[in-house]
Amino acid sequence: MPFMEQGTIYGNLHAYKMYTRPTAQRLFGTYSFRKKQGIKHHENAQRALEILALNGTLTTWGMAKTHLDDSGGIRTKEKEYRRLLVGRMARGKHTIGLLESGLVVKNGKRYVKAPADQYRLSLHGILYCLDVLDLTDKQIDTIAEKYAEVLPMVFGKWEYLKSNIGKEVYRLKNLAGGLFMDNIQIAKISNFPVYELMTYLNVKYQNNFEQIEEKDLANQISFWFYTNLLVPTRFRSSGKRSSLEIKPWTKIIHDDITIKKWYYEFVNEAIKFYNNRFNKLKKLEK
Repeated sequence: MPFMEQGTIYGNLHAYKMYTRPTAQRLFGTYSFRKKQGIKHHENAQRALEILALNGTLTTWGMAKTHLDDSGGIRTKEKEYRRLLVGRMARGKHTIGLLESGLVVKNGKRYVKAPADQYRLSLHGILYCLDVLDLTDKQIDTIAEKYAEVLPMVFGKWEYLKSNIGKEVYRLKNLAGGLFMDNIQIAKISNFPVYELMTYLNVKYQNNFEQIEEKDLANQISFWFYTNLLVPTRFRSSGKRSSLEIKPWTKIIHDDITIKKWYYEFVNEAIKFYNNRFNKLKKLEK
């Protein structure tokens, strides 16, 4: 969806790590409101995000109706959610809302009595929720269902992935926590060129720090996800895992034609990139 329709501008995964995540943690909390009592504004914002996470696209009225019945209470809560979304002015100071922070986007309008904006989590918002809200696996499954169209190559394949790799699907929480696996040390723990692919992944989207289309960010997240599955969950004292232990990865890639075509287009791009860099290195010998 174009930014003008979303009402929110956000950047690539590097922007999430360096800007959106720390900013959101400062504004809305670094831990779940359910873990311990903290700032009330943090709790209110997290509750609003959780409603959108578990219910998908809603108007502010719809958000309030998820946990209230009487119209008076709904109306009061709706105003609160609106302030949380768009921010507010208090004593001449603007408070950043969930939209401006990049965690929520507009998602069209609902026409019942009068046109009303609808809202859902952005991809950055999904990552923040996975990072901070202390969600259960079942709740993450619900998010995957509600946001399948937003992250089609991961959430849209969620049940297929779970049937093949089980709880490994929840590795997405590592990305949400800022772990990009692009450190050179990753080359020591996998026979597969994970480091090279992760490095190229950063190169591919390096010009999108300030602004990226949602489809492109979904691809960046998804490429990270499938590449990260090649990193062993446990390490042996004997060293790297053998290639035989990437059979589950090979199966999920090759048993789904859509995933196979999409992922290997990325791999072929990486090969061309490194071949080009290698040829430039060879020229230094002359």
